[in-house]
Amino acid sequence: MAAFDPRITPARADLAAKQLQGKVQAARYVEGRAYEVIESQAPLRGEPRPDASLLTEALKGERVTIYETNEEGWAWGQLAADGYVGWLLASALAPPGAAPTHRVAALRTLVFPGPSIKLPPIEALPLGATLALARLADRMAVTQSGGYVPALHLKPVGDHESDFVAVAERFLGVPYLWGGKTTLGLDCSGLLQVALSACGIACPRDSDMQEAALGTAIATSADYADWRRGDLVFWQGHVALVRDSTSLLHANAFHMAVVAEPIAGAITRIRGAGSEISSVRRIAQPKG
Repeated sequence: MAAFDPRITPARADLAAKQLQGKVQAARYVEGRAYEVIESQAPLRGEPRPDASLLTEALKGERVTIYETNEEGWAWGQLAADGYVGWLLASALAPPGAAPTHRVAALRTLVFPGPSIKLPPIEALPLGATLALARLADRMAVTQSGGYVPALHLKPVGDHESDFVAVAERFLGVPYLWGGKTTLGLDCSGLLQVALSACGIACPRDSDMQEAALGTAIATSADYADWRRGDLVFWQGHVALVRDSTSLLHANAFHMAVVAEPIAGAITRIRGAGSEISSVRRIAQPKG
């Protein structure tokens, strides 16, 4: 049988998605059930336990197909946005509600139980989370579930940012977190995925997937003079964004944060750790 990437293939030795029957071997095949993420962010883990490795994070409003829920309250399934497979807490999920109408455009916003910002917030939502709105009340947007969100922090789901590097720059100083996708922490590929998603550009989750799927490869000179803002620089297991003619922007474990650093210095430092640039890729920004 054909080999499939286990990161984005809902198949285990004991269980696989029904649509994979005849393509992968498993003890049984099941139809998945659609859910949506109802927590502000939900860790997707490699094993059904809280101390298991963080693979990525699903944000509020994301759709997920669940194939199994165990007795300990963990659900195994596949995210709709990027296809990643793993375990989420079942308590972070609910049957799908109304289709999202708006997305969070601020780095983080607060949800209040009523129309006053003096009330204790009940939730904090990250950039990229999506909501179904019922109405506007003065400067507040009221969600279908009755929460009040500052309208200034939201945009219609089809209203995209125009500069993904500018989106990434807003995360400068955010801690590095393997698998993270919010201001509480993110990794290099998570930063790129969040930034591109804000601009309406579909983006895989991991850097090797991104290198294979995004943009077109460009030839580069020894002095990097042909690099321009928005180019993606890949090493094995790492990606950085060209910020300008002299600097790169990336989340990295050396600084344990999202930083901007000189291109030459970053390349020298990473080369010293044993890794050479594998490619530089250029993305065409969507118009409109």
